[in-house]
This record gives sequence, C-alpha cells and structure tokens, in this order.
Amino acid sequence: MRIIKETTLTEYCNKSKYQQAKESVKAWVYEVRFSTWSNANELKAKYGNASIISSKRVVFNIKGNEFRLIVDIEYKLKIVFVVWFGTHKEYDKIDAKTVSYEN
Repeated sequence: MRIIKETTLTEYCNKSKYQQAKESVKAWVYEVRFSTWSNANELKAKYGNASIISSKRVVFNIKGNEFRLIVDIEYKLKIVFVVWFGTHKEYDKIDAKTVSYEN
C-alpha cells in the first residue's frame, strides 16, 4: 500500500504532544507499506482492533489505544490516505465519519 501524507504523520510524531506514539506509528507505516489489502475484511483480519467506519474509512488504534489514526483507503489503487491523527481524548471530540483531511 502507498501512504499519502506519511510525512505529515511523521511530523506530528515529532511534536512533544505525540512523541510517545512515534515508534508505534513507524511500525504501523512499515506494516502498511508491505500490505496489499483488497477489502476491509482483509484489513480486519490483520488489524482486529481497527474500526471500519465505512467502505473506505478506518480508525486504527495506535500505541495501545492511546492514539487514534483515521485513514481513507482506496483498495483498488492500494492507497491509504491519512485523514486525522491525535490522542484518544482528542478523538472523542471529533466525528470520525465526517472529519476531513488535515491541511
């Protein structure tokens, strides 16, 4: 899979607020790069704790659920778009279905 906005995700993890997630995010990026999911069922088989929000939108638990990562996935194109990243507390204040891409 190709990850769009991976550098933005890395930049977030360089901020003190999110530094605890840095190694977990690196592991997630590595695993996703070498994945080739064709649908949400295949993704769910690998990431049982991931929340499938819609046919494209998925929420990943990062670092034991201390952080959340929302992505949109184009399975046919093998592309993962980073939509949102933050702490679990920040996640509770947004709507995972409608939050839009970070600028």
